[in-house]
Amino acid sequence: MTTLARATDTLTRDALTVLQPGFAGTTAPDWLLRRIGEGLASVALFGRNVTSPEQVAALTAQLRAEREDLLVAIDEEGGDVTRLEVRTGSSFPGNHALGAVDDVGLTRAVAAELGRRLAASGVNFNWAPSADVNSNPDNPVIGVRAFGADTDLVARHTAAYITGMQSAGVATCAKHFPGHGDTGIDSHHAMPRIDVDADVLAERDLVPFRAAVAAG
Repeated sequence: MTTLARATDTLTRDALTVLQPGFAGTTAPDWLLRRIGEGLASVALFGRNVTSPEQVAALTAQLRAEREDLLVAIDEEGGDVTRLEVRTGSSFPGNHALGAVDDVGLTRAVAAELGRRLAASGVNFNWAPSADVNSNPDNPVIGVRAFGADTDLVARHTAAYITGMQSAGVATCAKHFPGHGDTGIDSHHAMPRIDVDADVLAERDLVPFRAAVAAG
């Protein structure tokens, strides 16, 4: 175990408590272990870090040998966006399929099982669900990642997903606040802009995020 570096300056230690870096490879590099010892509180996993659930469990155990309370995050929505099954594709339905069925019990159960698998791999924070209302049919980045285009449907399935995932002990993160559904630009490549007034934003895009807060 790495001893916390007492000489680390205050600004660096403060920064390490809010950063969530990724890294290359399927084992933790020395620089990452050193930073965890200096106070880094969270680490992000991507497809490049995953070969199997067993390997991820070994990796998260290696990380937590440096800091027991480390937050290990991943982007595991199911459907088109998967990290645990990056090499084969997800065995879980994505949001669009769940929204089409419109059975909140099913959404809750799917999220609970996905959360169970994440927890078994040592992951305790998931960058999901997508709480976006897919109101722009030309949206190049959300699409099937959304539960649908109906605000109330998206809200109830967002809440069900959160309840299910967190029942397995994995924290969730409703995204992409304040709503990425009414955009025509992929925000991975450029800055999108939503040209609607505050009332539309409040009545359409923010409703699922309120449901997320209410769900805990």
